[in-house]
Amino acid sequence: MKSIHDAVDHKLYSEEDIAEMTKRLGQQLTKDYAGKRVLVVGALKGAIFFLTDLLREMDLACDIDFIDVSSYGNGTEPSGKITVTHDLEADVTGRDVLIVEDIVDTGLTLKFMKDELLSRGANSVKCCVLLNKTARRTTEVDVEYYGTHVGNEFVIGYGMDFAGLYRNLPYIGVIKPEVVEEFSSKHKHD
Repeated sequence: MKSIHDAVDHKLYSEEDIAEMTKRLGQQLTKDYAGKRVLVVGALKGAIFFLTDLLREMDLACDIDFIDVSSYGNGTEPSGKITVTHDLEADVTGRDVLIVEDIVDTGLTLKFMKDELLSRGANSVKCCVLLNKTARRTTEVDVEYYGTHVGNEFVIGYGMDFAGLYRNLPYIGVIKPEVVEEFSSKHKHD
């Protein structure tokens, strides 16, 4: 491939679509968290693009922290095993926490994060995601704010990756099946 765009089968959401969703969510969060000092927690690494743009649309004084929780590894299917690779620095005791995610798939990772932060004494824990993939939900979890629903396609771009790649696409697209197949055949014996 000469360009990262060559990995995209087709676009699902353009930069304009993403900007509209982000603006709408930012306005709603501004209204819902008015007068509160919310702790916004970005879920690394996928949420960095969405988090940055969303914060610019929120007219609130807020603190920012990051957590890295993974259930995918290098594949297209969740492993089911949740690993915390970077924890928060902030104390969440008594805080209103907003987790920002790029996508919610099975719900396992989000439920883990919500339960964990509540167990640490957070006053409230809500989530804002760009893409809500309910078709693959295996765990019941509330997604209070989301940009849009997405089908069962494997999406890349705007923070979402395949094997750590393609996060920097400025739009959201569906990965070409041959890209996945080529990766799988190269890493079959890893």
